[in-house]
Amino acid sequence: MTHHITVKGFVFKKYIHVKITSKNMRNIVKKEDGTPRQFLGVDFVVLSIGKDSMVAKMLYKATDFVPFHKHPNEQSGYVISGKYKLKFGGEEYLLSEGDTYSIPANVEHSIEIIEAGEVVDVFTPIRQDYL
Repeated sequence: MTHHITVKGFVFKKYIHVKITSKNMRNIVKKEDGTPRQFLGVDFVVLSIGKDSMVAKMLYKATDFVPFHKHPNEQSGYVISGKYKLKFGGEEYLLSEGDTYSIPANVEHSIEIIEAGEVVDVFTPIRQDYL
C-alpha cells in the first residue's frame, strides 16, 4: 500500500505494510494507555484503533502550526479546548470549544493555533503513519 503525504508542495511516498489484525486493533483505550506520537512538531496521543478508523487526541501548543498538507484519510474533529483557524476548500474557519469539522480525504488543509488546547480527531481509514 502506498500513501502520499503532501507538505508545502512536496509529496512524500510512504510504503506501508501494516495489516490490521485483532492484535493491533485497540477497541478500548483508557486515557492513561494512549500511545504518544508527534507529527509535524505537534504532540498527540493515539487512542482507539478499529478495523477502519482511528481516534487521536491532538495536544496543540500555542507555538504549533500545521502547514498545508493532505492525506488519503477523511478527518473529522471535535474541539475540546483552545482556538484554531482551520483552512481548507478555499475557506477559513475559526473554531473553539465544542465546534466540529470534517475534512474530506485528499483535500489540502492547514491549522493555525490561536490558543493552545486539545482536539479529538477521527481518521478513516486508519492513518498508517500514526501507528
